[in-house]
Amino acid sequence: MIPIGLTLELSAPDVPNAVDDLIGRAHRAAGAGLASLWLGQGYGLDALTALALIGREIPAITLGTAVTIVPPRHPIALSSQVQTTQAAIGGRLRLGLGVGHRASVEQRYGLPFDRPALRLREYLAALLPLLREGAADVRGETVTAVTGGVSARVPGATPPPVLLAALGPAMLRVAGEVADGTVTWLAGPRTIGEHIVPAITRAAAGRPAPEIVVGLPVCVTDHPDEVRERAAETLALFGTVPSYQAMLDREGVRSPAEVAIIGDERQVERELGRLAAAGATHLLANLQIAGAAEWARTVELLGSL
Repeated sequence: MIPIGLTLELSAPDVPNAVDDLIGRAHRAAGAGLASLWLGQGYGLDALTALALIGREIPAITLGTAVTIVPPRHPIALSSQVQTTQAAIGGRLRLGLGVGHRASVEQRYGLPFDRPALRLREYLAALLPLLREGAADVRGETVTAVTGGVSARVPGATPPPVLLAALGPAMLRVAGEVADGTVTWLAGPRTIGEHIVPAITRAAAGRPAPEIVVGLPVCVTDHPDEVRERAAETLALFGTVPSYQAMLDREGVRSPAEVAIIGDERQVERELGRLAAAGATHLLANLQIAGAAEWARTVELLGSL
């Protein structure tokens, strides 16, 4: 079995302290033997800051963002934050980046969303040299980042692997040609094997083999029908996003709940094996559809694998 990681859900609004709650859950997940812990960037808790805190308390385990949205963060500012986190945790970061979705970028941030693949390519043209050399000199159509001889390097920070939230052909080309791989969401084994892996591998020709980090909802349970109903409600919003709907169409399903991995230990292990056979290099379990007892049971199984 390939490495298995866990997406740490953001804390409930009624906890006394969101950071304390998150670190506590990170300790429990790491103690189960999982290979990695990941955080998505929401509108409250900052993912990279939280990973720096988690990494100072929990040694060895890989930590990643899945994903940090780049439109509201200038490359120089993001580079500073990434390098600080990387230095704090001793080089264990996997940096997952995404362009977000039209509705959130335009309505929440008031920023343009046209030509997202070009915007991301130009963004990386600035960010990657900043992470590697501490300097940038980019004057593109959509991004300007010029350090002008002033070093932006943070001593002790090694450049992390950069993974892109790439699902469509244009983004997969960017991920294969420029970045170190992709981190997906709601792409099932058929889509991974027949679309994601071939497209990014072609784009990465002549470069190191890309990482394929596959994120899916997972729940170990003896009541799969009940959990799948819960998943249909919890995940319904994703089915309205064009990029995710395209992946569901490729998989031949209609609802995000249909690509969720739900069942007892044997069934979940079998489905994870299908993803590995399809070309996934790292499995990223999201437990948002699991209740408290199911969360513990699922983490125990994933850690044992």
